[in-house]
Amino acid sequence: MQTVLNNLNPSQREAVEYIDGAMLILAGAGSGKTKTITTRLAYLISQVGINPSNTLTLTFTNKSATEMRNRAMELLPNNRIDQPLLCTFHKFGLLFLKLHISKLGRSNGFVIIDSDDKKRLLRSIAKELKIELNIAFISSEISKYKNSILSPEIVIQKSQLPEYKKVATIYKKYQENIEDNNLVDFDDLLMLTHKILTQDDKLREETSQRYQYIMVDEYQDTNELQFQLLELLCSQHNNLCVVGDDDQSIYGWRGANIRNILEFADNFDECKTIKLETNYRSTTPILEVANKLIEHNSARLDKNLKSHKGDGIDVKLMHSLDESMEASAIAKEIKRLLDIGTDPDEIAVLYRINVLSRSLEEGFIKYGVNFKLIGGMRFYERAEIKDLISYFRVISNPHDDFSLIRIINKPKRGIGKASIQKLQKGAFDDGMSLFGYIQKITHIDSDTLLSKRIINSLSTLINNIDKLQKSIKYDIENFIELFEKIIGLKDHYAMMVDGFEKILNIDEFYGYFQEAIGQDEEMSLDNFLNDISLQSDQDQLEEDTITIMSIHASKGLEFEHLFIIGLEEEFFPLLGDKTDMEEERRLGYVAITRAKSDLTLSYVDSRFYKGKRKMITKSRFLGEAGLIRDTSLKITKSSHFKKGDIVKHKIFGFGRIQAVNKSGKEYSLLINFGGKKKNILSSFVQSI
Repeated sequence: MQTVLNNLNPSQREAVEYIDGAMLILAGAGSGKTKTITTRLAYLISQVGINPSNTLTLTFTNKSATEMRNRAMELLPNNRIDQPLLCTFHKFGLLFLKLHISKLGRSNGFVIIDSDDKKRLLRSIAKELKIELNIAFISSEISKYKNSILSPEIVIQKSQLPEYKKVATIYKKYQENIEDNNLVDFDDLLMLTHKILTQDDKLREETSQRYQYIMVDEYQDTNELQFQLLELLCSQHNNLCVVGDDDQSIYGWRGANIRNILEFADNFDECKTIKLETNYRSTTPILEVANKLIEHNSARLDKNLKSHKGDGIDVKLMHSLDESMEASAIAKEIKRLLDIGTDPDEIAVLYRINVLSRSLEEGFIKYGVNFKLIGGMRFYERAEIKDLISYFRVISNPHDDFSLIRIINKPKRGIGKASIQKLQKGAFDDGMSLFGYIQKITHIDSDTLLSKRIINSLSTLINNIDKLQKSIKYDIENFIELFEKIIGLKDHYAMMVDGFEKILNIDEFYGYFQEAIGQDEEMSLDNFLNDISLQSDQDQLEEDTITIMSIHASKGLEFEHLFIIGLEEEFFPLLGDKTDMEEERRLGYVAITRAKSDLTLSYVDSRFYKGKRKMITKSRFLGEAGLIRDTSLKITKSSHFKKGDIVKHKIFGFGRIQAVNKSGKEYSLLINFGGKKKNILSSFVQSI
């Protein structure tokens, strides 16, 4: 252990040897946080003499839990029998409920349902209540409620919009159903644990006394429920050590609360903060760009990464006219790297939104660059794109039964599985294609055992296909506009959890089709479908391949040669009413710090966006990172506070913001506290 301690840098060693009391280890990217936390666990057990059963180390994935457990055990004597509890939050919840769910009057023989089981149950309840809402949306909202510790009764009381009132009604019925059947969903593992510890003072004290030393990895990703659970577990002591990086908090969209780490020192008494600022991954030029970019965030704890590796090549900018040229340029550079013997596993391309992968995929296929797509499906394998292709195939060849079955009820037309089976049987008995049989039964009075409503829906579909066939033949330039008007596929996907992303993908496909038609007067729908079939049917080779992935999927990884594409306004950062510019900037920081020695940032002059080719401007992040000097570029230091927000001050209480002005790295807020107006720095208030 002494040798291990001697191999730590001074900040790491200080964190390992600090024993009692709350501690925040602010661990920058590539600063050895896993090494620090596992060494601290081993130190507590082998040097301080803490019983392993009195420790609890929590993380977010089974993979990281296994890695941390193995690394910690390697540092402990081989003859040690007891193992510390090192697991995910949800595994801890499962172990706890197996022992104590009887406190809620339930049996510990409960069954955990997965996301598919949950959706099936929600679909059944929605059907029973005659509520038509996207099931994925309902499931996501219920998960958010549980992780915000909101009961069905509270949600019903607070819901204002009709859609959310319906979700609240389903939530209540859903919770009753799983309790009656002794089921537990993923979110219940923590919500019910929290409920038991809140209600039972004695058990809370006993549990807190048992886990005398608690450590949490990736603390910046915790949500409200996890924060409150940790408070309960530490109710009898203050020995909570959390490790994280506020600059890598990129999951606000799924409930992570960055304030948990920003305000940790305020929430836990006499907190010690240790910064790990030595980066062992990246060269100095890469870290300089990352540091300059993230300094523009106001809601952060001050930290500045320094490279242990030292100097290296400058960060490169790649400028292309459009996405096709961008993909070609990157493919050529990757081929050059591969030709000189670079390991393909050390090469990756990152993007902010999945829609940007299409041009990369096609460019890499064209130049023979093998690739694997991580954290998502290839463009032509996504459900919404498969739906579009199926529609186009039916328009081109109505007797394609396979494609017709896929789209016959998308968007929903009230044609269920039983009706489809009847149609297939009728078509088979008559020796006709499915489309031909539908034409027959919708034009004559036929005994099909189908309701009049379904017959009318099928008739409308047949008529729409006919209109689109005429459009593709005589008015191809307006085909897409007509297609979306009468089919409305974007409306079908709009209410889904990832609807925004799906609509971008649909627009990308529309734009690609229109460009293909515009570039070749002889291009037919058949030729277009054949071209994309050749692209989408490529074998996905996993060996000797470079990696393409979203920035979210890249967190925790590192690559020798890294390309980040789409550095343009509206693509990175994303822009919109719900945009959190500080989280967008943190995503940029995470992306940049994946690179070890060779980083290229790419931007273009135009891209397809929402179905149209659009001229776009360079990302503000290039200016903020000091990579370009452009007086026309708007460099901003954003505030997560805005006019009209209600905030709380520890002395003045609640107030409403009337104005926001930049003040150095912070913001000066003009706040009305019950008639008294005061200028307060943003770091001294919190949003309500």
